[in-house]
Parts: sequence; C-alpha cells; structure tokens
Amino acid sequence: MTPIFVAIFLLGLSSQMATAANFTLVYEWPDKWECECPSEANSTKVLSIESSNPGYIDPQFMAVYGSRIFIILEKHVGIPVSLVSLPTSSASPAPPKLTPFPSWDMHGNDGDCDKIESSRGLEVDSVGKLWVLDNGSSKCNYSKIWSIDLANNDQTKLIHRFPFYGHLNDLVLDETPNGTFAYITRWFEQNIVVFSLERNQSWTVDTPGIMFFSIAISPMNQEPRQLYLGGWNSKGLYSISVAALRNGTLTANPKLIGNWTTSKSYRMLMDKHGTLFSAFWYKNYVKSWNTSQPFLERRFIKVGRHQYKMSFSLNI
Repeated sequence: MTPIFVAIFLLGLSSQMATAANFTLVYEWPDKWECECPSEANSTKVLSIESSNPGYIDPQFMAVYGSRIFIILEKHVGIPVSLVSLPTSSASPAPPKLTPFPSWDMHGNDGDCDKIESSRGLEVDSVGKLWVLDNGSSKCNYSKIWSIDLANNDQTKLIHRFPFYGHLNDLVLDETPNGTFAYITRWFEQNIVVFSLERNQSWTVDTPGIMFFSIAISPMNQEPRQLYLGGWNSKGLYSISVAALRNGTLTANPKLIGNWTTSKSYRMLMDKHGTLFSAFWYKNYVKSWNTSQPFLERRFIKVGRHQYKMSFSLNI
C-alpha cells in the first residue's frame, strides 16, 4: 500500500551539514489514520480516517517540542479536530493514534467562538508556549490566536481576537527585550498582520501588489532581523526589515531576493544558523538556501512520491 504520511524532522542542522543529512522513517500509516476521539456518550472511541481519498487527509503544519509532535489537519467534513498530537517515538511497532490537542473539549465547530475552530500556523516560543492561529468562522466573525503552555500542563489561553475572520495562514515569532511580536501571512490579501503580545494589539501592514503565503524569520542572533516571505501568486522570495514592523509601519515595500525555479513556496522554516528551508506546492522535495550568501537554492531532501503539500518541522 502507499503510505499516506511520513513524519520528517530536521534536527538543528548547520548550513554545512544540510546537504548531507540522513533521515530516518519514524512513523508510517499504510492505509488510515486513527484518532482517539470521544463519542457522543463521552467514552473514548477510535475514529479511522481512511486513505482512499489522499487529498482528504491533509496535514498542514507541524511543530516539535520535547517528546511530542503537533500537527494541524485541514478541517474537512468528517475530520473532527484540526490540531492533534502524537509522541516523537513509540515502543510499539504500530503507528500511534492521533490525540486531539490540547483536549477534545477545546475543539468546536463553526460558531463555537471560545473554542478552537480551524487551526493554521504553529510556532513554539522560547519558554515552551505553542502559538496557534485559528481562522474562526463567519458565525463568530473573528479569527484568533491561542497560546498553549507546553511546559505547564498545556494550559490554554485565547490571547487575541482579530477584527476579521479567515485567510490566516502561517506565523513566525520575534522575541525582543521590549516585547514579543507575531508576523502573520494571509492568503488572497495584499498585506501581512503584526501582533504585539504586550500591547494585545494587531494591525495590518500593506504590501501593495504582492500577496504572501509562506513565511520565515532570520535567527535571533542575527540583527537586524529579516522577514522572508514566499509569494502566493508567484515563485518570488521576498524580504522585509523586521525593525520597520516593530516600529509600527503600516506599509512595507518587500525586496525581491529571487525566484524559486520550480514552484511556489508552500512552507518555509529557518534554522538557527540562517539556512532557509522551503517546501513547494505539488513537489516531493525540500530546498535550502544559506541566507548569508547570494541566493542559490539547493536540493535538501526528496521523498519517494508526489506530494500535494509536504509538511515538515525543525526541532532545535
């Protein structure tokens, strides 16, 4: 059978090691995923998500912290939750069942405004809090950001409501001595969103004529930091100075770095050494670029079959 999903982890790779990395298959689900979800009678049951329609099973984002992996699933009809967890390793040869995260009770359908309705980007901050975007619903009329304290019994907090709903895609975090900022991409929109945790305020920064989808940020020890953005409607890779975003600018003029040669960027991540990794729409590989050098993409890893979207995460 064709496996429906493979978990891949990039473990703190330096730019020198990136092209020579070895990968190990951690889990493989031959024909279905199973989710331990409560039934209506509130007793645990195993929900099987069959792989007869591969596009139906749609992992969007991954994050790793400690001994756990967190995965966002597209909230198709029949998919009961959009955020799940599983262990990074298991003594059993069988692949683990997915567990609703942080709990089954924290997930809701359209109109459950104080619950997680439709998750998107994931990011773990320096103190072990998992940030989760939530596109919300038209019934609630706003999108959200959640914070889940992974180091403190997964305490969950709704930290911000946006004055709009929908179209949130991915985020990166910028932790500074003066506060923490989140930078967020929105598909179909010619802007990005900035959120200040300390002020509990968000604002849009116009990017006239350019829509973005993927996003990454240069390492904390490489000031002035740069935001890297992949085009939604082009193969372009762009950058924006983070300093301007911190200072509250409402319009940015992204700098074009170059164009990916094969496809539009779907997901981007940056390691602590300044190497940018990107996965692409309808491609079965990840490419990398050492941002300290002129733009030159390199093939990093290729998986064995075609991927509509390939999710991956850094554990550093």
